[in-house]
Amino acid sequence: MFRFGECFEGDLIKSLPGQPIVNFKQYGGYITIDELQSRSLFYYFVEAQSDPSSKPLVLWLNGGPGCSSLGAGAFVENGPFRPKGNVLILNEFSWNNVANVLYLESPAGVGFSFSKNTTFYDTVNDKITAQDNIVFLERWLEKFPEYKNKEFYITGESYAGHYVPQLARLIVQSKLNIKLKAIAIGNPLLEFNTDFNSRGKYLWSHGVISESTFELLNSVCSISQMIRESINGEISDACFSINDLVSQEMSPFINGYAINLDVCSSVLSFDRRLGDAGKVDVCIVNEIEAYLNRVDVQQALHAQLVGVSSWSLCSDILDYDRTNLFIPTINIVGSLVHSGIRVLVYSGDQDSVIPLLGTRTLVNKLAKALRLNTTLPYSAWFHNHQVGGWVETFGEKNNLSFATIRGAAHQAPYTSPATSLALFTAFLQAKNP
Repeated sequence: MFRFGECFEGDLIKSLPGQPIVNFKQYGGYITIDELQSRSLFYYFVEAQSDPSSKPLVLWLNGGPGCSSLGAGAFVENGPFRPKGNVLILNEFSWNNVANVLYLESPAGVGFSFSKNTTFYDTVNDKITAQDNIVFLERWLEKFPEYKNKEFYITGESYAGHYVPQLARLIVQSKLNIKLKAIAIGNPLLEFNTDFNSRGKYLWSHGVISESTFELLNSVCSISQMIRESINGEISDACFSINDLVSQEMSPFINGYAINLDVCSSVLSFDRRLGDAGKVDVCIVNEIEAYLNRVDVQQALHAQLVGVSSWSLCSDILDYDRTNLFIPTINIVGSLVHSGIRVLVYSGDQDSVIPLLGTRTLVNKLAKALRLNTTLPYSAWFHNHQVGGWVETFGEKNNLSFATIRGAAHQAPYTSPATSLALFTAFLQAKNP
């Protein structure tokens, strides 16, 4: 394990097994967060493909809570490689086309990150995660001092709707010499009731559940009530019955995170595993887990398994305080906008788990609360002469924006890599797509 303070060249990855030849550097290793508790967070860092010294630094965080930014973010979504059998293939729409990208497995207990004091796994919450993430960032920048003066952006998705704003707020409050310019969060959890209750309307409007079931969700037990009761450990008979009805109508053959895609099946041939006109490998998670559990891959990454027998996409050992889901973060987003941090909130429009319906409503309410003028009315944006999605911007300096990515899933860069990169590039340039 490589600890804080050592030369970062020790974390240089010479080559990952099965990867094509590339002209950019990549690093993997650990930053120790707490020496007494032996708590360390694993990172994977890829420099920009050209002229990295002129490009910004971007941190990417996946959600869960408890899912891996290495496995999901780097190897499924917006990193430079994706697995295919025993090899890695280039992702031509990797975000390191335009930025230096840092992927963090956080909190400890996720992926290769660990705490040797395992009682930590029973006490993790949003506050601890944010504090550990800012310690990580400070120490990582000490290890890579050439990035200290770079423009810095924080990005992520899903439960990173909690992680990203909370970390950004700590940076602002700390007065650290970190040049945080903006944050971007995709299909984010921002406000429990609004986000989850929009799920029923989304499923109904897309023909996934019946009229009668939608009426029950509106009159007897909402989806937010189901989830709240599940987290609190006391599910009422009425909610249990309606949840079962939703599941039956939806069927096991629809992926709620991408309702337009097929699901992975062991009986599919490789060609039939490719949905979306042959562009999306619907079984990619299986390939990720197989790849990252190879000993030669772990050695190349400078990673190790501590307290677990295998790497998994989402943690089996982390007992995250899920009551934190109830705490809204949309107000934190508002405080960031007020402090001068630019915010992009985007939604893959094929996600029924945290649908665009709730997200769009929350962003519009926030803009009104902050008294921001609409500077770009809701309108289509284009990529390669086709509609990439819809966008709306508030504030004279593009302070707050909401965008959709047409045809994209909950993990937008996975299913719509080209349009996601176009939106991300515009975000870095403080432009509308």
